[in-house]
Amino acid sequence: MSTSTLAWIFLALACWGAGLAVASVLRVRNLGWGNVWWFISGWLGSELAVFHIIVSALVAAGFALAGALEHLPGRLALALSVLSWGLFMLAQLRARPTPVVLEQALVQALGRNYRERIPAARRASLSDRIPLRLLALPFSLREPGVERLADIPYSDGHGRHRLDIYRPKAGVKGAPVLLQIHGGAWVIGTKRQQARPLMNHMAARGWVVVAINYRLSPHARFPAHLVDCKRALAWIRANIADYGGDPSFIAVTGGSAGGHLASLLALTPNEPSLQPGFESADTHVDACVPFYGVYDFPDRHGLRFDGGIMADWLGRTVMERPLADDAETWDLASPVMQVRADAPPFFLLHGTHDSLVVVEEARLFAGQLRAMSRAPVAYAELAGAQHFWEAFNSVRALAGVNAVARFLEWSLATRADRA
Repeated sequence: MSTSTLAWIFLALACWGAGLAVASVLRVRNLGWGNVWWFISGWLGSELAVFHIIVSALVAAGFALAGALEHLPGRLALALSVLSWGLFMLAQLRARPTPVVLEQALVQALGRNYRERIPAARRASLSDRIPLRLLALPFSLREPGVERLADIPYSDGHGRHRLDIYRPKAGVKGAPVLLQIHGGAWVIGTKRQQARPLMNHMAARGWVVVAINYRLSPHARFPAHLVDCKRALAWIRANIADYGGDPSFIAVTGGSAGGHLASLLALTPNEPSLQPGFESADTHVDACVPFYGVYDFPDRHGLRFDGGIMADWLGRTVMERPLADDAETWDLASPVMQVRADAPPFFLLHGTHDSLVVVEEARLFAGQLRAMSRAPVAYAELAGAQHFWEAFNSVRALAGVNAVARFLEWSLATRADRA
């Protein structure tokens, strides 16, 4: 292959890398369906910034040794690569303050001495440290001390009514429980794909973590997804003691659509209309940690700047009827309309650069929760973070795991105060 051809290949790769770099630092929310592509580019760029720099530098060195820099396209490619390295470095620097931001959010909501409320024995398992070993292996999502019990049915024979249980291999008894609800725009996703760093972290520290599947749209329409989550919660309360869990303390978490469902689960406890056939089951939760959730289906405040694309898509795919025909159900599907004084403690986390669910929506929800709820509401905005930022080991994900563990342990330690 000629050096001229190599130069053009180098330029094409450099343009692709520059696109990732730009998306990793620039916030965009008005590209319509293009927001999805911006999210993918910005997510992979910002959470893997150092790896992009290393790979790009090796590629540039290889093309330089092959003679690509003898031609103008090759020299332009090198200039673009250097520019990309600077942008990726900026993305990485934006992630560095994450531990401080998260701690400030917890201190503001829970008090400066909140850690002292956690019993010493349980506090000893907490950490502020981000292991370099995990940062070097972002997709190493197994925890040696954790076992997974897979595909346990929690309801009838429907294929989506299955859950996995993560718990310490050494055994556990009377452990607090965390319920994880996956995202995927209510139409895709499984219990094994998301929140692995958080689930492994909590299970390794003595929690029992339950990850569930639920029926998906467009075949299932809201509130079927929420009903399934409540059905799973009822199963957990009735059966988790057999797996080492304590049914008297169950927290819930989830990302994106899972964050939406986790919030609704926390805000609609024991609602008979959402528990067909199991109306008497106790479906309250003791704490809620939504990641980048959708909180206002109709976007009644016009925060999304998407021309109504998401609301229209929800009306065609997720909801049974359009907003104009069933405003009551759309309100039921919107956590901003379900806030209540007796809500459990919340810890909301959202990225400022989220292209799929704008941070303003989370900010609105946090404000309404704080105005209504008697329990603490912690809220953290992570500078530069895209949607799905805690999917694998990164600075933000690992700092988030540590902070969520502290919040959950505080919620466990202070539950008697809210009884």
